[in-house]
Amino acid sequence: MAKQLDKRTVVIVGGGLTAGLVARQLTASGIDTLVLERGFDHRTGAESHLPNQRDELRWDTHQGMMQDWSKETYTLRHEPSAEALPVRWMEAFLPGSGMGGAANHWNGMTWRWSEYDPVLRTRLRERYGAAAIPTDMPLQDWGITYAEMEPYHDLFERLFGISGKAGNINGRIQPGGNPFEAPRRGEYPQPPLEITEAGLIFKRTVEGMGYKPFPTPAANSSRAYTNPDGQQLGQCQYCGHCERFICEAQAKATPQVLLYPMLLQRKGFEIRLGAQVLGLEYDRGGKRVRGVRYLDLLTGEEQLQPADIVVLAAFTMSNTRLLLLSGIGAPYDPVHNRGVVGKNFCYQTGAGVSVFFKNRWINPFMASGSSGMVIDEFNNDNFDHTGLGFLGGAYISAGVYNGRPIGHRMLPPGTPRWGTRWKQANAEWYSHAFEIGAEASCYPNRHNYLDLDPIYRDAYGQPLLRMSFDWQENELKMCAFLKDKCTEIAQASGADVIGTPGGLERPFDVRFYQTTHVTGGTIMGADPHSSVVSPHLQHWDAHNLFIVGASVYPHNSSYNPTGPLAALALRLGDDLVRYTHQPALL
Repeated sequence: MAKQLDKRTVVIVGGGLTAGLVARQLTASGIDTLVLERGFDHRTGAESHLPNQRDELRWDTHQGMMQDWSKETYTLRHEPSAEALPVRWMEAFLPGSGMGGAANHWNGMTWRWSEYDPVLRTRLRERYGAAAIPTDMPLQDWGITYAEMEPYHDLFERLFGISGKAGNINGRIQPGGNPFEAPRRGEYPQPPLEITEAGLIFKRTVEGMGYKPFPTPAANSSRAYTNPDGQQLGQCQYCGHCERFICEAQAKATPQVLLYPMLLQRKGFEIRLGAQVLGLEYDRGGKRVRGVRYLDLLTGEEQLQPADIVVLAAFTMSNTRLLLLSGIGAPYDPVHNRGVVGKNFCYQTGAGVSVFFKNRWINPFMASGSSGMVIDEFNNDNFDHTGLGFLGGAYISAGVYNGRPIGHRMLPPGTPRWGTRWKQANAEWYSHAFEIGAEASCYPNRHNYLDLDPIYRDAYGQPLLRMSFDWQENELKMCAFLKDKCTEIAQASGADVIGTPGGLERPFDVRFYQTTHVTGGTIMGADPHSSVVSPHLQHWDAHNLFIVGASVYPHNSSYNPTGPLAALALRLGDDLVRYTHQPALL
């Protein structure tokens, strides 16, 4: 039997970015806040200190800071009628573990989504007609507008010292920025990162084609920076150890650097590490959550933590799984097209081509996680889709993000896979190649969803989460289109060698990293029959339960999900301050 603990005002499940932002708002108003995190503190480990911080084998190849797949994994099938099997080693996306979560090892690309993204279904219906949206594509509006989130986008960018160049200030297009950008109130807190050699080649090429390139907005700090809370960032050293690594120079904006050290000094805040959450105690009749059950990984004891308010702020997959394990909300049923929990599971798609320049020195080892140049002309609905046979799009970019010795192998077509000629090609082309890539949207499909596996269980005896997912016709056609666009740019670049263009291929393969940008499963909306949470992220079936993170997105954009989920987390924190004084539907 679980040991019952003293009640807390707010209990947050997951100790990552969104949890830290919600806790920032709550503790600023003196509200008692407890965070439960399954991992531990990275600040004192080898991952944060040289020389071990640069251990590519440990942190990259062996995923030293990621979810432990031997204890908890997912099962996968490519269609609902197929048998699902456990994923024994996941590369496709990488949930984090420890204080700060996946945002500790991210690359730092920090986007505001398009102004029309929260009303995407309305936008597409008005532009192309209702028939343009396939019947098996359950797009829906979020129930919130970009204008409502904009103040929180601005706050997050100042808290995390984002480097970039504004493209649209209060409706006025700015030279050098993204002309398709949603309107913002002012410039980024810091100027953009330095443009790499790959970025210079790409910039010159696409400008010659009539496009408008701009630097990637980045959480890699281009200068030394002090944020509004007095927390500090160092200046980026372009060391090429961003994704899958802790930043040795504290120049990458992360929760470990900017949020939790401050929160630990605040009265009423506690983070309980080594807390493996097992489920929520749910009062169905009262439509409320009583508390959180978790296993203390240090003692092996099961604990019951009562709470007035519970916030699920874990990874996309974990938020959905906890609702299903706890029996909160109706699980999605694709056969009868009803239920909501697990619905609209989306990934992110892509295409690209490598380019090789004999006489240009690319310096791949001089890089940051966001040191790229971008064009947005083919992103989302920034271009006319009439007659194309698909919806959605991608930003197209070029840059180098690392030149690490194990993983960085960019070789021309026809290179042997081993032996003397393979070694010679590595030496010859290491500093002379980069990729022109398209990171693309993924819209929901009726047959892509999450539920509990009826057979397989984790190390704690609980059902694994099952993914029913494969690339659909919309995304396959979109990526074929984008592959052609990337190839056109490659041909115009003057490259000596152009690689074989790559894009999506069925079936979805978990053995290759694509992005950690999975979304959906606990989607938001204005209608309780088609969404899990309200526009204020309040669960329709439990008034004191709130969910935040990419799991609430009804679709996935081409941009990574960090910007909007951070804005939504800060907004939720303010909502919860009001809720603690007057519990009610928000």
